[in-house]
Amino acid sequence: MSVSVLMMAASVLGSIPSPSRNSIDIGPLSLNAYGLCIGMAALAQIYIAQRRWAVRGGDPEDVFEIAKWALPAGLIGARLYHIFTPGDRADGRTIVPFGDWIKVWQGGLGIPGGILLGILVAWWAAKRRGVEVPNMIDAAIPGLPVAQAIGRIGNWFNQEIFGGPSSLPWAVEIEPRFRPTEFADEPTFHPAFLYEGLWNLGLAGFLIWIDRRGKLKRGMLLPLYVGGYGLGRFLIESIRSDGALKPFGIRVNLWTSGLAMLLSALALLFLYKTAKASFFADKETEVEDTLEGDIEDEADDVDEADELSEEDSLEDEVDEDDELGSDDEDELESDDEVDDDDHQIESDD
Repeated sequence: MSVSVLMMAASVLGSIPSPSRNSIDIGPLSLNAYGLCIGMAALAQIYIAQRRWAVRGGDPEDVFEIAKWALPAGLIGARLYHIFTPGDRADGRTIVPFGDWIKVWQGGLGIPGGILLGILVAWWAAKRRGVEVPNMIDAAIPGLPVAQAIGRIGNWFNQEIFGGPSSLPWAVEIEPRFRPTEFADEPTFHPAFLYEGLWNLGLAGFLIWIDRRGKLKRGMLLPLYVGGYGLGRFLIESIRSDGALKPFGIRVNLWTSGLAMLLSALALLFLYKTAKASFFADKETEVEDTLEGDIEDEADDVDEADELSEEDSLEDEVDEDDELGSDDEDELESDDEVDDDDHQIESDD
């Protein structure tokens, strides 16, 4: 919905205006927009995972119990990733000052760190809960890119995650204080946050679609998600102009995205050879077995019907033979009576 609002604004105004402040007032309350988006993203993730887990026959409460551990871990991992891989800082520091570590509301969550630590803790929590981990992962994973798309709206409020200068109708307006020094006079930029949000929504739809086809092994949605997100992030990161740590002159998230795609490809090969069939693959097999059983039962019924029909035909033939035999006996008896009458007449003569 928010994405469509942004696109409508762009079509009317010629560009996407950035919010003048990063908070939303509700009566006397003033809510930080970035934090609000993160909270909505977490709720969306839990809701999608619970729905998909229930379809698999699981207890939705399992998702909530795992999320109690995984969501805070994901936030901590995302914050740590940002702390140690910050963008270009005016003070020249290569990490975020210790006093700013907890200021999450100012932005600064590195998704790669959140994915890594969040999934590791979710794995542990699922094992502790006693649920089948690969099946739970398949249920939960499609909600992650949806949550990321919602979270990216918070970047819009903070006027961050944008690309190079652009005059396209959907370019986003960035205030001078947030612009890179080399583009200080450029008013509008590529909305990298919007591109990534749309990519994530498409990725979520793809994961759900391919899962329902029943061709995957259990747990394969995780490397598919990581690889798919890595590909999108690699493409979008290459157009970003905001500050970033650059080992060997290359943005750190390009290194991270490339590594994610490589590891995902290896994990897919490993799971394809070793993992069990996915939930929907098992359901498809059950349907096929049921259909085969129904066909066999119908064939048996037809055979029984044919046998009964043959038996009825034989009985009818026997009855006809009995009737013919009875008629023959009656004729013989009539002939005997005629002979007796003739004999009597001859005797009278």
